[in-house]
Amino acid sequence: MLPAAMEVQLPLQGQRGTAWKWMPLLLLLVWVATMCSAQDRSDLLNVCMDAKHHKTKPGPEDKLHDQCSPWKKNACCTANTSQELHKDTSRLYNFNWDHCGKMEPACKRHFIQDTCLYECSPHLGPWIRQVACLPPTHPSRLPSPSITSRRWLPASLAERSPASPLPTQVNQSWRKERFLDVPLCKEDCQRWWEDCHTSHTCKSNWHRGWDWTSGVNKCPAGALCLTFESYFPTPVALCEGLWSHSYKVSNYSRGSGRCIQMWFDSAQGNPNEEVARFYAAAMHVNAGEMLHGIGGLLLSLALMLQLWLLG
Repeated sequence: MLPAAMEVQLPLQGQRGTAWKWMPLLLLLVWVATMCSAQDRSDLLNVCMDAKHHKTKPGPEDKLHDQCSPWKKNACCTANTSQELHKDTSRLYNFNWDHCGKMEPACKRHFIQDTCLYECSPHLGPWIRQVACLPPTHPSRLPSPSITSRRWLPASLAERSPASPLPTQVNQSWRKERFLDVPLCKEDCQRWWEDCHTSHTCKSNWHRGWDWTSGVNKCPAGALCLTFESYFPTPVALCEGLWSHSYKVSNYSRGSGRCIQMWFDSAQGNPNEEVARFYAAAMHVNAGEMLHGIGGLLLSLALMLQLWLLG
């Protein structure tokens, strides 16, 4: 029979052996929290996303097409991109707006404007997120065997090119960033819903779940073509659900300086520049505190565990 002291010591040794096995994971969590926070943009103003068709830096584009022309003084898109995204089935993402019959022109204008904002705006920096640092359960990262989604995700069309082989998981290797929870002015969302509620679709989330076997998005098997109102009963359901929360409907109104306008008169300047400045200033105040809190907590836990093990 073992002495009582040894009987106590052996279980402790077992516990410490198990705890040592958790050390690499804990240190990995510290590293991930630090890296993801460090990778959050410090350059929140006048920036372009790291995505498929975006320019590296914003600048003048005098020949932007039609609905994208308000961004011509300072844009993240090229003239070719602006022309292509106005087509019913654009080569940018091979996404067909008319997947349930002809979309009403008044409705389609909003989707074109949404795409212009996504491709051209240099004032979305406060809401740009590293795709790799999103939670594994986030819609942008969920497995989907039959999809080709862009940001469509984002306000978002494809996470990959439809010409690529169908993945077993969303492949975002071509795109490192998306925007998330952009505060869309409530009037812009309301008008979008009003102009689209009689058009037809077969899905409530256009980011994922399409049938891409033909190279162009089609409704998945069993999905019914119904009015937008059937899939999006409220304006919020449309604007927030359509592209996996690329937008968050704001309580603020157009001209408030607190919400992003999808539509604006470029002769009066771009009102979204002021909005970006406001949120960037708020984020700079909070960023350091949040990084210090998360990283400090995990480091403290790691040190306490190490001291216990050595003790």
